Amino acid sequence: METNYDVIVVGAGHAGSEAAHAAAQLGSSVLLITMNMETIAKMSCNPAMGGVAKGQIVREIDALGGMSGVISDRSAIQFRMLNRSKGAAMWSPRTQNDRQLFSVYWRETLEQNPNVSFFQDMVKEVIVEGDSIKGVKTGMDFTFYAPSVVLTSGTFMNGLIHIGRNNFGGGRMAERASTGITRQLEQFGFESGRMKTGTPPRVDGRSLDFSKMEEQKGDDNPGNFSYLNQHKLTKQRSCHITYTNDEVHDLLREGFDDSPMFNGTIQSLGPRYCPSIEDKINRFAERNRHQIFVEPEGWDTVEIYVNGFSTSLPVEVQLNAIQKIPGFESCKIFRPGYAIEYDYFPPTQLKQNLETKILSGLFFAGQINGTTGYEEAACQGLMAGINAHQYTTNKEPFVLSRSDAYIGVLIDDLINKGTEEPYRMFTSRAEYRILLRQDNADQRLTPIGREIGLVTDERMESFENKMSLFYKLEKTTQSTSVDPNDINTFLESKNTSGIKQKVKMDRIIARPQVKASELLQIDNLKPLLYPYSEELLDLVEIGIKYEGYIKKEQDMVEKLKKFEDLYIKEDFDYSKHPSLSSEAKEKLSEIKPTSIGQASRISGVSPADVSVLIVYFGR
Repeated sequence: METNYDVIVVGAGHAGSEAAHAAAQLGSSVLLITMNMETIAKMSCNPAMGGVAKGQIVREIDALGGMSGVISDRSAIQFRMLNRSKGAAMWSPRTQNDRQLFSVYWRETLEQNPNVSFFQDMVKEVIVEGDSIKGVKTGMDFTFYAPSVVLTSGTFMNGLIHIGRNNFGGGRMAERASTGITRQLEQFGFESGRMKTGTPPRVDGRSLDFSKMEEQKGDDNPGNFSYLNQHKLTKQRSCHITYTNDEVHDLLREGFDDSPMFNGTIQSLGPRYCPSIEDKINRFAERNRHQIFVEPEGWDTVEIYVNGFSTSLPVEVQLNAIQKIPGFESCKIFRPGYAIEYDYFPPTQLKQNLETKILSGLFFAGQINGTTGYEEAACQGLMAGINAHQYTTNKEPFVLSRSDAYIGVLIDDLINKGTEEPYRMFTSRAEYRILLRQDNADQRLTPIGREIGLVTDERMESFENKMSLFYKLEKTTQSTSVDPNDINTFLESKNTSGIKQKVKMDRIIARPQVKASELLQIDNLKPLLYPYSEELLDLVEIGIKYEGYIKKEQDMVEKLKKFEDLYIKEDFDYSKHPSLSSEAKEKLSEIKPTSIGQASRISGVSPADVSVLIVYFGR
């Protein structure tokens, strides 16, 4: 067996798959070690990708040359653009996916890359020389060597599953936990903690009465995650919505004494924004119903994911309560919901490239860093895979700033602020969200991805063709004059005033009541606009409508950029500066920021502390 590689990736979930793909695409020989070759990139929770802010992340992964967007499109059974009624910064793509196909296509993608090798086993320890990683040792005592290792353990590291008063080791239902690494890393000085997440029951769709639920169809004109637009949905499966009620809540409360969340069995924190059903009815006791999303697991299966009913209550309590939900009266459960506790390592122990500060060449990505969600894990895997390759080849770390991408926001939040509960991305976390829209991720990131070598010729050609059309359309809107006789009837139908003389088309589009694609209704404008896709029309329209806001954010980025360029040496001794607060000294010494900009975003470092640093380094 080959035992020497450039990069070893431990774990083949969403983070591990993106990490292995990225490093291999860049030219590294990669060994992907997983406990089960049949569950590569398995959707352990709901069979969906994207959503608010998460959809932006998937598009960013795609723009950089990652695969989550392409595979989401290939395995999609429904596509929806969320928040269309809100501003463009809030638009968020989401797909419902075929769980089996998603995993199959990921494995197929990795197997087609000759730089990726596989091995099925548990990794029980890392091999260290001095303060550098040298490889890993597996449960079957195989040893593999590499100068960089990416750990993406998901929920498997000392995983403990809870159902009622029963608990047993496992990383997922029917899959064993991994052991050994936490204790070893603690001996090297790492700090670890415990987190919790959960999942709802899976049920038999044949036992449900969908006529009692609200149908939720996909978009009439479904879009794509990937900018390559290779896979178009021609048919879609509907989701459905129903609600809990007081009877459901009363039955659930009867099981609270046996709930590991309430009887003290589970003490770790779960995701604040995706609480269990027992947590919802306990925290929001004034509400008499909660929304339940009924989501199909694929094209050719009757299995249904009951989104919104995550629980760790005893099985009989789960069944009795779920059968009181409208449409679920005859429900049959395939497998019960459960909670799972697992180890994580507070991410303040990482550098900006996701390399650990204690051991050179060791990278963390995904839930090991305290995040939750496929999308958050995948983008960390992509960045860790790129940087593992960069480390192995003695190249500069690849880092995205907060103004570059949601990916930059996520990593910056983790390494500077840490997290004591599973971290989930929201648009509100990004101060430059007008710049970081889902529609312009390729404009922001594809040239960068090309520069580091991850963006293929095909993707770059597609991007350049799109931008050529975009600039042509933009120029058309700026140079074409619209006659009052052609457009006033249309404007009045949109409840906006007519024009008295010719006006440039972009000024018409600037009106909040007018959509660029609707100008196709104007006979004299249709020949000019018809050749362009709805995506391009939207892109130009957003640029016109938000021009002032975009410029304001760009000016703010430039203003703050000077602080990012004020570098701080890693061995700088903060304790010797009496003007810094005690908390600032402690936090700055722990995190060791590389710039004044990063220091300013650390919790506990006040504006006064930042001023002290600026004055000192200014001198």
